[in-house]
Amino acid sequence: MVDQPAFLPVSTEEKDNLGIQQLDIILITGDAYVDHPSFGTALIGRVLWDAGFTVGIIAQPGRTSAADFAVLGKPRLFFGISSGNVDSMVNNFTPNLKRRKDDVYSPAGTPKRPDRATIVYTNKVHELFPDTPIVIGGIEASLRRFAHYDYWQDRVRQSILADAPADLLVFGMGERQIIEIAERLAKGEHIASLRNIRGTAFKMDLARWRSQRPDRIIEIPGFSEVARDKTAYARAFAMHYNEQDPIRGRTIAQPHPKNVIIQNPPALPLSTAEIDHIYDLPFSRRAHPSYTHRIPALETVQFSVTSHRGCFGSCSFCALTHHQGRIIQSRSSASIVREVIRITKMPDFKGIVQDVGGPTANMYRLSCDLWEKSGACRNKSCSPSCKTLQTSHSHQAALLEKLRKIPGVKKVFVSSGIRYDLALADDSGYLEKLCEHHVSGHLKVAPEHVVKNVTDIMNKPDCKVFNEFREYFESLQHGKKKRHYLLPYFMSGHPGCSINDMIDLALYIHDHKLYTEQVQDFTPTPMSVSTCMYYTALNPFTLEPVYVPKGQEKKIQRALMQIRDSKNRELVIEGLNAAGRTDLIGAGRQCLVQSNKRSDIQYARKYGKSNQ
Repeated sequence: MVDQPAFLPVSTEEKDNLGIQQLDIILITGDAYVDHPSFGTALIGRVLWDAGFTVGIIAQPGRTSAADFAVLGKPRLFFGISSGNVDSMVNNFTPNLKRRKDDVYSPAGTPKRPDRATIVYTNKVHELFPDTPIVIGGIEASLRRFAHYDYWQDRVRQSILADAPADLLVFGMGERQIIEIAERLAKGEHIASLRNIRGTAFKMDLARWRSQRPDRIIEIPGFSEVARDKTAYARAFAMHYNEQDPIRGRTIAQPHPKNVIIQNPPALPLSTAEIDHIYDLPFSRRAHPSYTHRIPALETVQFSVTSHRGCFGSCSFCALTHHQGRIIQSRSSASIVREVIRITKMPDFKGIVQDVGGPTANMYRLSCDLWEKSGACRNKSCSPSCKTLQTSHSHQAALLEKLRKIPGVKKVFVSSGIRYDLALADDSGYLEKLCEHHVSGHLKVAPEHVVKNVTDIMNKPDCKVFNEFREYFESLQHGKKKRHYLLPYFMSGHPGCSINDMIDLALYIHDHKLYTEQVQDFTPTPMSVSTCMYYTALNPFTLEPVYVPKGQEKKIQRALMQIRDSKNRELVIEGLNAAGRTDLIGAGRQCLVQSNKRSDIQYARKYGKSNQ
């Protein structure tokens, strides 16, 4: 076995220089090749190499270029295919369905990723190498493993396994699965026999399913049913959502017209020793030297450190429950210290560790006594009020203190955002220490909204909690020469949110003089609870109706969050008139927009009202 190279080979020349005649595995990605643990393909490649397999990478191949896909030849074991760090449709289009002009995961930000990249790449590989096994993975495949609503086509699509000629799908964080796949294929097993690996999904033809239906499988409504019946779609979603826990989750099957998609239970969480080993691998933290242009996405994470995986917040609009899961998997502080020491030895490191965190930074080493034996609770979300959830931030505080004492480190920032309800539950002075040492001007938090019926649907804390946190945070700024500011994230257009709700949010932002650059128009991405509600207008867990803003109203809601932008003025006035809130148009301090006679007359005629 060749030692881990500085970069995994991307060309015949590099492969030959390593003395490799035929690679064991070839990974194809929609991202540029950056050897950094934040880039999934690089991480999987390093993990496989560490396990004893030679691995090559084909980054951003031309969708029709046979030469690009054949550059490294045929792998001995399999092709691994991913759209990259992002879903290609989310990456290529704005929430308003306009094509983006850049891609931060590409050299110079030039878009190269095709729409539905996983399917495009898989089709081409199957065409060129029809007898070679294909394993798909990454966020795009992971979150499209069942029949799903596709916002870009405004219809229900089949599982990606039904559309792509792949043999196996790896969902979630894939280190355990990909190693087992490689080892079993190397021992001579056929890809079709790999049907019992946790964290994978596969397809079975209908005839075999009918004659050899496995026992103890949860069968959810099939594609044909969920595509025509929104109630069936909501029921199917709730059924597979409730089986995504690695401890108590069961095997799920969903019939499709030509085959049945079967998902095994999720992979078991990695131990601290296992996750430490992964991040101790020799990542160069640089883009491959063949690139002559910068990769924008690398600049924001090059000197960042992942401290843990998973998030028990279960926000409705986030699909992390289906991908990393609710159980927190944390690294040891020793492993993180070793990584930062390696970073300090890089010649271009200027002393700033950009971020230490995970999906939610202050969940590092938080745990629940029930997780190991029975998994996360099925019928309730984890919250600071739960008696079995350990909410002490002492481990994170101690870790950050160790990191800022490392020679060569000037600052260690926590930039990935914190849960303010968890911070409030800790009485050890965590927030004071965070603000004193680890906040770069702005502290990111995500209340998302302030109206209770909306935050309830979002599965976010009540606004009362955010108000308490905001007041506490402001109290810490008294007497400081250089104060910090809250950077709250808010969302428009979410299911359950009306124009009146958005006006209440706009007034809250206006009255409290909050900085609102970080706003987001809800985008229905595959396999989130909110996307299910957006498509079905039903709460999937209760089947109760949910109001869904669409079309012009969605644009108005977005404009109400950015009332200071003059380009949004007409939309804001339209929304205020539609809601009967013309009292907010005028010259008073309480008004959201200044009066304009022409606009006033135009909208008064449309809505049959006059401004006072």
